[in-house]
Amino acid sequence: MAAKPDRMGRYLVRLSDGSTMKLYRQTVEDFSLYAGQELTQERLMVLRKSAGEMSAKMRAIRIVTASNVSTRDLEQRLVHKGEDRAQAKAAVAWMEELKLVDDADTARQIVHHCVARGYGPARARQMLYEKQIPRELWEQVLADYPDQSDQIQQFLRTRLKDVPDEKQIRRTVDALLRRGHSRASIRNALRQVLEEADWESDEENDFF
Repeated sequence: MAAKPDRMGRYLVRLSDGSTMKLYRQTVEDFSLYAGQELTQERLMVLRKSAGEMSAKMRAIRIVTASNVSTRDLEQRLVHKGEDRAQAKAAVAWMEELKLVDDADTARQIVHHCVARGYGPARARQMLYEKQIPRELWEQVLADYPDQSDQIQQFLRTRLKDVPDEKQIRRTVDALLRRGHSRASIRNALRQVLEEADWESDEENDFF
């Protein structure tokens, strides 16, 4: 067994058949492992299972501390990283018990992020979908989504300077659509901005 752990905190254990295992300190201590120790096949099987469970838990912690994830997203990432699916499920359940992952809280954080960035409800729904947030939570977290009229108008004022041409307006409208705002909201905001600037707006509806 290696005297020092690797950068992930795992000890390299070499078995008599030449194979190796990477074990976290807790697993080493739980099994009271030491150099030259003989393990029965049954004991080795238990060790491998325990090592897999610990690996999934530690990887789950690293994933959660790096980004907001849902339970489904976390399980999928663990499996993608090579963890056994059953052990990945168990690790997610363990994380839920510790309150380290919570779909409702993750959904609220996603919506808060979208509001702060000036995104529309459609973009928020897209992100909830991408993060695999259960759909039954969507209505709850989107119910009080604030009106984005001021943000849309500010975006338009920033992008449309001097007397904008058709291409400028169309590009700006497309950008707002990608940010998740509805056509009706963009149309109303564009009308307001054009009127304030006293620009010609007869062609306004051509962009929708």
